[in-house]
Amino acid sequence: MTMSDGFKTSNHAAYSLYYHIILTIKYRNRCLTVEMLDRLREIFTNVSASWRCRLIEFGGEADHVHLLIEGQPSMDLARFVGNLKTVSSRYIRKEFAQHLRKFFWKVQFWNNAYAVVSAGGHASIEQLLAYIQDQEQPPSAAHRLTRD
Repeated sequence: MTMSDGFKTSNHAAYSLYYHIILTIKYRNRCLTVEMLDRLREIFTNVSASWRCRLIEFGGEADHVHLLIEGQPSMDLARFVGNLKTVSSRYIRKEFAQHLRKFFWKVQFWNNAYAVVSAGGHASIEQLLAYIQDQEQPPSAAHRLTRD
């Protein structure tokens, strides 16, 4: 098998693993801004790379995010998602503390639950890309400040 077959190879495996991951904000608070989504994309890209994975696409709305991840066979998916949530929560709560203070009364960010769908079974990669790219943009922080 070659890369042109749609598979990647490692020492002992040929694989094509794509995961559609959905993370929701605790209490479905509509607190995400465009700036926060940009920062989350950066954080998720870095965390994915440290797991030898790749963030293919990222998008979200004010209360949830979607990630399309290209995985590899040796990864522990539950630990990977837990690491995505832990690292991103730590950075976002620190960097956007003032904004998040009005949404959370204690230190929280992500809902405990998450969704993972293996790509290719129910929807093609192209359909997932289009769906994630079509997420409604939340307002910018500047817009939100003028309304509050």
